[in-house]
This record gives sequence, C-alpha cells and structure tokens, in this order.
Amino acid sequence: MNQDNTRRNFLKKTGSVLIASSLFPTIWVKKSQAKTLAVTVGHHSHQYRVVEGWGVLDAGKNPVNDCHEMVEDAQGRLILLTNETRNNVLIYDKSGKLLETWGTSYPGGHGLTLSNEGGEQFLFITDTDRNQVIKTDLKGQEILKLDYPRENKSYSHPGEFKPTETTVNPSNGDIYVADGYGLNFITQYNRKGEYIRHFGGKGTANEQFDCCHGVLYDNRNAQSPTLLITDRSHTSLKRFTLDGKYLSTIAVPGSFICRPVVKGKNMYAAVYRSTSQDYPNSGYITIFDEKDRVISTPGGTEPKYVKNILQEQQKDRSFTAFMHPHDVCIDGDENIYVPQWASKKTYPIKLERI
Repeated sequence: MNQDNTRRNFLKKTGSVLIASSLFPTIWVKKSQAKTLAVTVGHHSHQYRVVEGWGVLDAGKNPVNDCHEMVEDAQGRLILLTNETRNNVLIYDKSGKLLETWGTSYPGGHGLTLSNEGGEQFLFITDTDRNQVIKTDLKGQEILKLDYPRENKSYSHPGEFKPTETTVNPSNGDIYVADGYGLNFITQYNRKGEYIRHFGGKGTANEQFDCCHGVLYDNRNAQSPTLLITDRSHTSLKRFTLDGKYLSTIAVPGSFICRPVVKGKNMYAAVYRSTSQDYPNSGYITIFDEKDRVISTPGGTEPKYVKNILQEQQKDRSFTAFMHPHDVCIDGDENIYVPQWASKKTYPIKLERI
C-alpha cells in the first residue's frame, strides 16, 4: 500500500477533520525564558515536560506541511525534514531558533538519516513522490541518488518504489533502504550505491512485513550489530542480521511504530494508533531499555507486562499535545523532539527531560 493510500485509509477510518486541542494547564514553569508545561508525562526513569512554543516560526516565511523526521548533527543543530517544498529542510538550534533552510525539490520528503563518513556528515532523504533516495551534504548538495532496485524483479516500474527510511552501517557504509509504502522490501547497497541484496516483501511470515516503515542499524551490542525493522501494521519490530536473516520479533500491541531510534542504551520510537477513540490526538512515544522492554510511554498509558508479555497500550487522554507523532530526535541532554504528520502543519514538539 502506498503512502497516500495508507494515510487515506487511516483518515477514512477515524474521521477527516483534525481538531487541535488547546487544553493545556495554566501553571507554567520558567526556564531560560522558555515556558514549560507543569504537567509531567512519561513513566519511571524517563519523564518529561512540554516546552511550549518551541521552534514555532512564521508560517508565511517558513511553512511546514508534514514534519516527518529530525536528526541532530555533530554541531548540535537539529535538522528537520518536511514535505513543504518552500523549505524542505529547516535547521534549528536547541533553543528553537531557526538557523538555516534549504530544499525545494522533495515533495515526498519522508525519511531523514544522518551518516558519518570519515568525520564528514551526510543526509539520506527518502522521497516517496520522487521514488528515490537522495544523499546530500549538510548544505543540500545532492551527491547520490538511488532509484528503484531493478535487480529485484518484483518491481516492474519506478512507481512501485516508495521508500520511507534508510539506515547506514557506520563500519562499511552499506545503505539499507526500507520500501515501507511500496513493495515492503529492504534493499542493501554498498557505500557507492551498488546493489548487494534484498529481503522481506509483503506478507505475514516472520521474514516479511506489512509497512516496513523504519529501519535502524542497532549497534548497542557492539560485537553483534543487527537491523531493527518496523512491521508497522503488525504492531511490531523485527530484528535481522546485517545480511537479512530473521532473528526475532518485538511485539508492541496496539502501537503503530514509525521508526526506532537509538540513544545510549535506550531505543525510542514515535507511535500512532488508528482507532477512532484516539482520534484526533492519536499517538505517544515509546521508550525501550537495552533488553527491548518498554519502560516509559510519554503521552500513553503506563507500560505493563503480564507473564513477560507487554499489554496493549492506549493514548493518555489527559495529554493532548500530540496529534500524530512521526519521529523522535533525542539530544545530548536526553530531551526529545517530536515531528508530527497530519497535525495541521504544526512545528515539532520539545519534551524536556526531568
């Protein structure tokens, strides 16, 4: 199912009009001239407050549409990708000040990955409308383009390739592309963009996916790095070897995970739910420990395990800041920045770690 159909079906099921909530508490905490909501979200060791107004810009000059993904570069700058072609890339400092913008040619700008090559950093943008992956430098100069994988005979034309995410093996530069809105294959390339292999495809078997929306190179076990891949419609993450062999499944009942992100020993992910009772403020953030157990769910109900099985989680209805979280970016202070899609063209939300 492609991106448009995925979202169209989601909105059809749950309604067609977003109602932005303004029911925030009236008590404020001041910190460095920023207003922080006194309400606390999250659980146990990972709790946060919303920094009100962070990153809000003049929409007439620097508009956003879907705020899809965000990464932090080596300078501590926060790089946001949106599918608004007046400024596809917005670069913030941590206070929310706009530093730079670029990009007018990514109408389907969706996935954003940062790679480090010999001390120089690059971006990988997936564009579901252009049916391409585009590698750029941090100024937006295009360096490499990956079209649909002709070597995979399941593809008959470029329009079937709608990549949603990439990840890069830092040790050898191999690029993994997740075709989450296309045919649901993971395609592996070398650093030059030369095809190595593909695996996955749509289906219900362990090694298959229904919306492999995100892919992550997980090196928390340095001796045995693996790939973590979203199986979004099956509300799970799946772990694979670097050459595409299925290893295990992490079930997250009720949670449609967009992409996993690692920071330190923890893994974070943005989640939405496609049930009508959660609409329009659907979604929350899920935080896993090093054993892949959920330990905190900012914006959602407290994670609970029964006989070692995670129970289905729900939206915390008292927390109305989230609409449809699409990604997380965790800075050096372990604050979380949350870009959102289908959120009435709002800017990212900052959650300040307590």
